[in-house]
Amino acid sequence: MDFSVPEQEQAVADLSRRILGDLSTPERHKQLEADGVAQDDQTWRALSEAGLAGVSLPESCGGGGLGFLAACLVLEEIGRTTARVPFLAPVAAMAVAEFDPQNALLAEMAGGSVLVSPALVEPGRDPADPATAAAEASGGAWLVNGTKQMVPFADRAGYFLVPASVGDGAGLFLVDSSASSVEVVPQQTTSGLVEGRVVLVDAPAQRLGEGSEPVDWLAQRCVTALCAVAVGVVGEALRLTAAYTSEREQFGRPIATFQAVGQRVGDAYIDTEAIRLTTLQACCRLDQGLEAATEVAVAKYWVADGGRRVADAAQHLHGGMGVDRDYPLWRYYVWAKHLELALGGATAQLLRIGDALAAGKI
Repeated sequence: MDFSVPEQEQAVADLSRRILGDLSTPERHKQLEADGVAQDDQTWRALSEAGLAGVSLPESCGGGGLGFLAACLVLEEIGRTTARVPFLAPVAAMAVAEFDPQNALLAEMAGGSVLVSPALVEPGRDPADPATAAAEASGGAWLVNGTKQMVPFADRAGYFLVPASVGDGAGLFLVDSSASSVEVVPQQTTSGLVEGRVVLVDAPAQRLGEGSEPVDWLAQRCVTALCAVAVGVVGEALRLTAAYTSEREQFGRPIATFQAVGQRVGDAYIDTEAIRLTTLQACCRLDQGLEAATEVAVAKYWVADGGRRVADAAQHLHGGMGVDRDYPLWRYYVWAKHLELALGGATAQLLRIGDALAAGKI
């Protein structure tokens, strides 16, 4: 079987790696942190000008016309460099293109000048089963009420994609963040990634598509996108650990030659490859329009469970260097912890897999 990445997608990955490798450096991160800047506008602008922000949007709106896999390869490189850019915005824009292909904002989304952020989180609820957010038709329009938590880059988003209950079902709604009935309250995160609480009070909205399908479509791709970012995060954490243990000496030889260290790095390698494989499987099934709910849950389970082990091993094997803020590993640790819990941790994914088993879907 051929597991190689297609030529066009590989070119996207290579271009992303060059841009992010040049701009999203440890030195750049230190400067942004010293300046108290949460988003790296320079790097986002470079990605947008290279066509990577809209690589998976249709060519008719200025996008690259490639599939979800191309977007995930860009996200992997974002994770590899812990770039402070709104990495879920391109995925949200894909949902707009899928369910409202004539939307006038798509060209600006493809160019990266308009950000749309998925507002999926209600504590204790599945993203596809909203409860606190509700929508109702009013005079030929839609009004949305409710609160969403942990909305990524909420302070920069021009629009939010909000799942909301509609009668006995759910719908996906596009809400303008500049409306007076929309309030954004900043939320602090341990990872430094910008998030916010979005409060909607009779907020005017546009419904995308019909029924609950758009909500499921967006939720599955956002979860898989987080997994793609995690592939880059754990991959780079492992690389740093392998390099450090090969150079750090104790008792006259590199600690990588100690059996316990080698076993710990070997286990981290297995977890990293499991995260990569399960994410690629979920991504490819979504790209082909196949049912992928279980594959997405499996990938996110590995990110939550295996990603935690990789991050713990990397920090443990670095010793004091692992928490030194002059050394880059700590960023990968806090990002791994953020991605572990975002949109459902290991237990939530196992419950989804268990439900699928009970229903005979596996």
